[in-house]
Amino acid sequence: MEFGPYLMLAALEGAVTAAVLALMAAGLSLVFGVMRVVNVAHGEFYMLGAVLAFVVAGMAGGGALGFVAALVAVPLIVAALAVAADVTVLKRVGYDPERTIVATIGILYIVQQVTLMGYGPDARPVAAPFNQRIALPWVEWGAGGPSLYWPWGLSITSYKLFVIGAAVVVLALLWVLMTRTRIGLVMRATQLDRETAQAFGIPVERVYALVFGLGAGLAALAGVLIVPIQQAHYLMGGDALLLSFIVVIIGGLGSLSGTLIAALLIGLSDGILSVFFSPTLAKIVATLLVALVLVFRPQGLMGKPAR
Repeated sequence: MEFGPYLMLAALEGAVTAAVLALMAAGLSLVFGVMRVVNVAHGEFYMLGAVLAFVVAGMAGGGALGFVAALVAVPLIVAALAVAADVTVLKRVGYDPERTIVATIGILYIVQQVTLMGYGPDARPVAAPFNQRIALPWVEWGAGGPSLYWPWGLSITSYKLFVIGAAVVVLALLWVLMTRTRIGLVMRATQLDRETAQAFGIPVERVYALVFGLGAGLAALAGVLIVPIQQAHYLMGGDALLLSFIVVIIGGLGSLSGTLIAALLIGLSDGILSVFFSPTLAKIVATLLVALVLVFRPQGLMGKPAR
């Protein structure tokens, strides 16, 4: 197979990574943008989504029905748990940035150890509801002009295409929520000035609980979508959290548009470099990108400079 088809296949694999990463990083960026706190436990909500997907799918009998049940129920369950954590922990520390970091580290270890005790140390898969292999065409330029042919081995599964499509739909709905609804207006008002929003009667603490739950729900949804591709494991949140922080820093803290651009950049580079070189090199390049952004554009690609 020539270089072009390999590159297209690597880009599609990277697009799957970018789709899942965009969902998770969007939740992390939303929490920071509105609440101005760093949620260190965000990766554990992703892990919890994958683990609960295994549990819920098994309880629903497995197969397509079990996966759909997990896709609907798990983000709601994790969002409810996150709201409970916000009300019982973060609210009591007054959403102070330093104390919130310590509090979310505590939440991280609690969720991780409870999962280990209840779920166990083994990695477990969830069967994809559909997983047909789709052959991909490539253009060949010959004497008679361009023509399509199907190189052997150039294919992708229908489920991976579904993951990309589902992420696009959810992120579009998130954009509509933030820009075209009253709830989004309230969130943006709270983000701009908490005290002024409170003076105008906006229940800031309820908004914070909603945002924290929404961010956790997005992370859990990413976990549900990835578990048919990567098995659920109680330690899977660490790498996802690191990549999410990289995406949010490159895109700009609190900028959803910047987060989506950075997720696409990191996802595609990860897929291409992992296929042609090694996953380790992909992580090194992502870390170097963060360093370059911090040096030359500290506010990120789409972030606003501090005044």
